[in-house]
Amino acid sequence: RRDMAIRVLLLAGALLALACSHGATASDPSLLQDFCVADKMSPVRVNGLACKDAKEVTAEDFYFSGLHVTGNTTNKQGSAVTAVNVAQIGGLNTMGVSLVRIDYAPFGLNPPHTHPRSTEILTVLEGCLHVGFVTSNPDNKHFEKVLNKGDVFVFPKGLVHYQYNNGTTHAVVLAALSSQNPGVITVANAVFGAEPSIPAGVTTKAFQVEKGTVDWIQAQF
Repeated sequence: RRDMAIRVLLLAGALLALACSHGATASDPSLLQDFCVADKMSPVRVNGLACKDAKEVTAEDFYFSGLHVTGNTTNKQGSAVTAVNVAQIGGLNTMGVSLVRIDYAPFGLNPPHTHPRSTEILTVLEGCLHVGFVTSNPDNKHFEKVLNKGDVFVFPKGLVHYQYNNGTTHAVVLAALSSQNPGVITVANAVFGAEPSIPAGVTTKAFQVEKGTVDWIQAQF
């Protein structure tokens, strides 16, 4: 019995180790050094960016100035995103976090989009926003909320979400994202603004509309 118990424990340990090893490869690994400032001039191609020589790193590699500047919202959507990710701060490389400021003109919209690599947590600094996200198939449940100054809302990773300024004054938010490079896919741009265009037979069947309607929408992009 004792031998059997030892074998069971050893087997359990082996299975646990195997599970942990699989878990480690399923997400970003932990840092193996204090930082890995992005070397944007490196020809090396990795999942992320190659590290700059630590001896060449300065405080400027962890710094950005500009989030106090109001974004230009004179566009069709009436919104402007100021991103602070690894492209702006090389020190964010391998850190798994980034930031955006979003400005909204009265009735401005940050249209339905997804971040394929990131959860987002947003806080309203000024104004009032109607926000929401939609769950995956088959439910496609719509969660929505009206946010006021100081309110916080979370958009789960990969889900379609939006923000709409339903007020008559300018609105501003700060949002943190759980990736150094969260990516963004704006639904309308991806479907109707793709180059080359998605075949008409696909879009007309998917949206159950006539080709003329699809052509008109595509012309907007």
